[in-house]
Amino acid sequence: MTETNDQGRGPKARRRCFIVGGVILLLQLLLFIIFLILVLTVFKAKAPQTQLLSATLEGISPRVSFPVVNIQLNITLNLTLLVKNPNHVSFKHGPGKSYLLYRGDEVGNADLYPGLIPSKGAETLPSRLTIQVDQMAADMSALISDVLAGQVVLETRTRIPGRATFLKIFKKHAVATSDCRFTIDIPSLKIQSQECENKTKF
Repeated sequence: MTETNDQGRGPKARRRCFIVGGVILLLQLLLFIIFLILVLTVFKAKAPQTQLLSATLEGISPRVSFPVVNIQLNITLNLTLLVKNPNHVSFKHGPGKSYLLYRGDEVGNADLYPGLIPSKGAETLPSRLTIQVDQMAADMSALISDVLAGQVVLETRTRIPGRATFLKIFKKHAVATSDCRFTIDIPSLKIQSQECENKTKF
Protein backbone atom coordinates (compact mmCIF):
# COMPACT_ATOMS: atom_id res chain seq x y z
CA MET A 1 0.00 0.00 0.00
CA THR A 2 2.80 2.39 0.84
CA GLU A 3 4.57 1.83 -2.47
CA THR A 4 1.31 2.36 -4.36
CA ASN A 5 0.66 5.68 -2.60
CA ASP A 6 4.23 6.87 -3.26
CA GLN A 7 3.92 5.98 -6.92
CA GLY A 8 0.60 7.82 -7.10
CA ARG A 9 2.01 10.95 -5.53
CA GLY A 10 5.12 10.96 -7.73
CA PRO A 11 3.61 12.39 -10.95
CA LYS A 12 1.55 14.93 -8.99
CA ALA A 13 4.62 16.13 -7.10
CA ARG A 14 6.58 16.47 -10.32
CA ARG A 15 3.67 18.33 -11.89
CA ARG A 16 3.58 20.77 -8.97
CA CYS A 17 7.34 21.29 -9.26
CA PHE A 18 6.97 22.07 -12.97
CA ILE A 19 4.17 24.54 -12.25
CA VAL A 20 6.13 26.28 -9.48
CA GLY A 21 9.25 26.40 -11.65
CA GLY A 22 7.25 27.82 -14.55
CA VAL A 23 5.72 30.52 -12.34
CA ILE A 24 9.16 31.48 -11.02
CA LEU A 25 10.58 31.70 -14.55
CA LEU A 26 7.58 33.76 -15.65
CA LEU A 27 8.06 36.17 -12.73
CA GLN A 28 11.77 36.50 -13.50
CA LEU A 29 10.98 37.20 -17.15
CA LEU A 30 8.38 39.78 -16.13
CA LEU A 31 10.83 41.51 -13.77
CA PHE A 32 13.47 41.57 -16.51
CA ILE A 33 11.01 43.15 -18.96
CA ILE A 34 10.02 45.80 -16.38
CA PHE A 35 13.69 46.51 -15.64
CA LEU A 36 14.45 46.81 -19.36
CA ILE A 37 11.53 49.22 -19.87
CA LEU A 38 12.74 51.38 -16.97
CA VAL A 39 16.29 51.46 -18.33
CA LEU A 40 15.12 52.43 -21.82
CA THR A 41 12.58 55.04 -20.68
CA VAL A 42 12.63 56.42 -17.15
CA PHE A 43 16.32 55.77 -16.45
CA LYS A 44 17.55 56.51 -19.97
CA ALA A 45 20.57 58.79 -19.67
CA LYS A 46 19.99 62.40 -20.73
CA ALA A 47 22.50 65.16 -21.31
CA PRO A 48 23.13 67.44 -18.30
CA GLN A 49 21.95 70.96 -19.08
CA THR A 50 24.33 73.88 -18.63
CA GLN A 51 23.22 77.46 -18.14
CA LEU A 52 25.40 80.53 -17.78
CA LEU A 53 23.98 82.39 -14.78
CA SER A 54 26.34 85.34 -14.70
CA ALA A 55 29.50 86.69 -16.26
CA THR A 56 31.45 89.45 -14.57
CA LEU A 57 34.10 91.03 -16.71
CA GLU A 58 36.19 93.08 -14.33
CA GLY A 59 38.37 96.03 -15.19
CA ILE A 60 37.12 97.00 -18.64
CA SER A 61 37.40 100.71 -19.13
CA PRO A 62 36.28 101.63 -22.64
CA ARG A 63 38.09 104.95 -22.44
CA VAL A 64 39.07 106.23 -25.85
CA SER A 65 41.83 108.75 -26.41
CA PHE A 66 42.95 110.15 -29.76
CA PRO A 67 44.98 109.90 -31.87
CA VAL A 68 45.84 106.65 -30.05
CA VAL A 69 42.89 104.50 -28.96
CA ASN A 70 43.49 103.22 -25.44
CA ILE A 71 41.37 100.46 -23.88
CA GLN A 72 42.25 99.14 -20.44
CA LEU A 73 41.60 95.45 -19.85
CA ASN A 74 41.76 93.37 -16.73
CA ILE A 75 42.69 89.70 -17.08
CA THR A 76 39.87 88.17 -15.04
CA LEU A 77 36.48 86.90 -16.15
CA ASN A 78 34.21 85.42 -13.48
CA LEU A 79 31.61 82.97 -14.78
CA THR A 80 28.91 81.17 -12.82
CA LEU A 81 27.66 77.99 -14.48
CA LEU A 82 24.52 76.13 -13.46
CA VAL A 83 24.61 72.41 -14.32
CA LYS A 84 21.24 70.63 -14.13
CA ASN A 85 20.95 66.85 -13.96
CA PRO A 86 17.66 65.82 -15.65
CA ASN A 87 18.25 62.11 -14.96
CA HIS A 88 16.68 59.93 -12.29
CA VAL A 89 20.17 58.89 -11.19
CA SER A 90 22.97 60.91 -9.62
CA PHE A 91 25.86 62.24 -11.70
CA LYS A 92 29.30 62.34 -10.07
CA HIS A 93 31.70 64.45 -12.08
CA GLY A 94 35.44 64.82 -11.89
CA PRO A 95 37.55 67.92 -12.57
CA GLY A 96 36.26 69.74 -15.64
CA LYS A 97 37.65 72.34 -17.97
CA SER A 98 36.13 75.50 -19.40
CA TYR A 99 37.60 77.40 -22.35
CA LEU A 100 36.89 81.00 -23.30
CA LEU A 101 36.93 81.97 -26.97
CA TYR A 102 36.79 85.30 -28.73
CA ARG A 103 36.07 85.21 -32.46
CA GLY A 104 37.01 81.53 -32.53
CA ASP A 105 40.38 81.93 -30.78
CA GLU A 106 41.04 80.65 -27.26
CA VAL A 107 41.79 83.55 -24.95
CA GLY A 108 41.43 81.89 -21.55
CA ASN A 109 40.65 78.71 -19.63
CA ALA A 110 39.72 77.59 -16.14
CA ASP A 111 39.47 74.39 -14.12
CA LEU A 112 36.15 73.22 -12.65
CA TYR A 113 36.08 71.45 -9.30
CA PRO A 114 34.67 67.89 -9.01
CA GLY A 115 31.32 67.31 -7.35
CA LEU A 116 28.11 65.29 -7.16
CA ILE A 117 24.81 66.34 -8.75
CA PRO A 118 21.84 64.42 -7.30
CA SER A 119 19.04 63.06 -9.45
CA LYS A 120 16.82 65.85 -10.78
CA GLY A 121 19.14 68.28 -8.99
CA ALA A 122 21.50 71.09 -9.95
CA GLU A 123 24.90 72.43 -8.96
CA THR A 124 26.46 75.86 -9.32
CA LEU A 125 30.03 75.85 -10.59
CA PRO A 126 32.06 79.04 -10.26
CA SER A 127 34.68 79.54 -12.94
CA ARG A 128 37.42 82.14 -12.83
CA LEU A 129 39.13 82.46 -16.19
CA THR A 130 42.48 84.05 -16.83
CA ILE A 131 42.32 86.00 -20.06
CA GLN A 132 45.37 85.80 -22.29
CA VAL A 133 45.63 89.44 -23.27
CA ASP A 134 48.21 88.75 -25.96
CA GLN A 135 45.75 86.47 -27.74
CA MET A 136 43.08 89.17 -27.75
CA ALA A 137 45.63 91.72 -28.89
CA ALA A 138 46.05 89.72 -32.10
CA ASP A 139 42.58 90.95 -33.09
CA MET A 140 42.61 94.24 -31.20
CA SER A 141 40.91 96.21 -33.96
CA ALA A 142 37.88 93.90 -33.80
CA LEU A 143 37.83 94.11 -30.00
CA ILE A 144 37.94 97.91 -30.11
CA SER A 145 35.10 97.89 -32.61
CA ASP A 146 33.00 95.58 -30.40
CA VAL A 147 33.62 97.65 -27.26
CA LEU A 148 32.74 100.90 -29.02
CA ALA A 149 29.58 99.23 -30.36
CA GLY A 150 28.61 98.36 -26.78
CA GLN A 151 28.62 94.56 -27.13
CA VAL A 152 31.27 91.85 -26.81
CA VAL A 153 30.38 88.34 -28.00
CA LEU A 154 32.25 85.49 -26.29
CA GLU A 155 32.01 81.71 -26.33
CA THR A 156 32.67 79.08 -23.69
CA ARG A 157 33.34 75.41 -24.25
CA THR A 158 32.95 73.32 -21.12
CA ARG A 159 33.87 69.65 -20.70
CA ILE A 160 32.84 67.76 -17.55
CA PRO A 161 33.70 64.03 -17.28
CA GLY A 162 31.80 61.90 -14.79
CA ARG A 163 29.65 58.84 -14.26
CA ALA A 164 26.00 58.12 -13.60
CA THR A 165 25.15 55.61 -10.87
CA PHE A 166 22.01 53.49 -11.09
CA LEU A 167 20.74 51.68 -7.97
CA LYS A 168 24.21 52.21 -6.44
CA ILE A 169 25.37 49.21 -8.46
CA PHE A 170 25.48 50.05 -12.16
CA LYS A 171 27.86 52.83 -13.18
CA LYS A 172 28.05 54.42 -16.60
CA HIS A 173 30.84 56.79 -17.58
CA ALA A 174 29.89 59.94 -19.45
CA VAL A 175 31.38 63.23 -20.62
CA ALA A 176 29.07 66.24 -20.56
CA THR A 177 29.97 69.04 -22.96
CA SER A 178 28.41 72.46 -23.29
CA ASP A 179 29.04 75.16 -25.89
CA CYS A 180 27.67 78.58 -24.98
CA ARG A 181 27.66 81.80 -26.96
CA PHE A 182 26.81 84.91 -24.97
CA THR A 183 26.80 88.65 -25.42
CA ILE A 184 28.07 91.02 -22.72
CA ASP A 185 26.65 94.50 -22.69
CA ILE A 186 29.11 97.37 -22.36
CA PRO A 187 29.40 99.23 -20.01
CA SER A 188 26.92 97.44 -17.67
CA LEU A 189 28.99 94.21 -18.04
CA LYS A 190 25.83 92.09 -17.85
CA ILE A 191 24.78 89.16 -20.02
CA GLN A 192 22.43 90.43 -22.70
CA SER A 193 21.73 87.10 -24.43
CA GLN A 194 23.02 83.55 -24.49
CA GLU A 195 22.61 80.30 -26.42
CA CYS A 196 23.88 76.94 -25.16
CA GLU A 197 24.12 73.52 -26.79
CA ASN A 198 24.49 70.54 -24.45
CA LYS A 199 25.68 67.04 -25.34
CA THR A 200 26.69 63.91 -23.46
CA LYS A 201 28.99 61.18 -24.74
CA PHE A 202 28.75 57.74 -23.11
